[in-house]
Amino acid sequence: MFSRPKPSILAGALLATLATVSLMAQSNSSSAQIWHFNSLETIDGHAVEVVGTPKLIDTPAGKAVHFNGSTDVIYLPVHPLAGATTFTWEVIFRPDGGHEEQRFFHLQESANGVDGDSRMLFEIRVIGDQWCLDGFVKSGENGLTLIDRAKLFPVGRWYRATLVYDGKNLHAYVNNALQGEGPLPFVPQTPGRTSVGMRINQVSPFHGAVLEARMTPKALAPAEFLALPESLK
Repeated sequence: MFSRPKPSILAGALLATLATVSLMAQSNSSSAQIWHFNSLETIDGHAVEVVGTPKLIDTPAGKAVHFNGSTDVIYLPVHPLAGATTFTWEVIFRPDGGHEEQRFFHLQESANGVDGDSRMLFEIRVIGDQWCLDGFVKSGENGLTLIDRAKLFPVGRWYRATLVYDGKNLHAYVNNALQGEGPLPFVPQTPGRTSVGMRINQVSPFHGAVLEARMTPKALAPAEFLALPESLK
């Protein structure tokens, strides 16, 4: 004869289920997104919108997307660090020189087709045949630019650039070398979109290639950063 489970058993099962869901959500919220720039159709399952003629190129570490420094940009309909209270944002790229100001990776709040004011940007400044990193984060009324024009690197080589926010301070790195740091009151950003190869409003184009990026919603130490492939060194 069928008997109904006691309310206490049902309540216990419900609590267990909710706890499992909560743990899964916490686990998912701390997981990294890794983008391999080996396609001009989809990247990590996200549809790619192409403007200009960016090209897939072969590198010793696999395919990468090359941007011509004038007309090329790709868009993805996602802000991969939306909701993060702390983060590590990394990109493996090769700057090839060109115009002084190049804004090559842009995460942007956006809703109903309207871009907000909060954003994150990887930029470079080209000085002759060298470059320096410019990392920028705007959060509500607060913003911080990290740039040191005395810390220069040769163009035409592969590097990993990293921005880390630990809940109080923003830090910028090239490979594992600290480029700058400073305090930043930060409010988690809302969903939006991404541009690579140019600022999202199609200014400050990038001349060079992008191989891989990783966005992690927690602060990582340099020892945990994405490895620059030996074949690219």
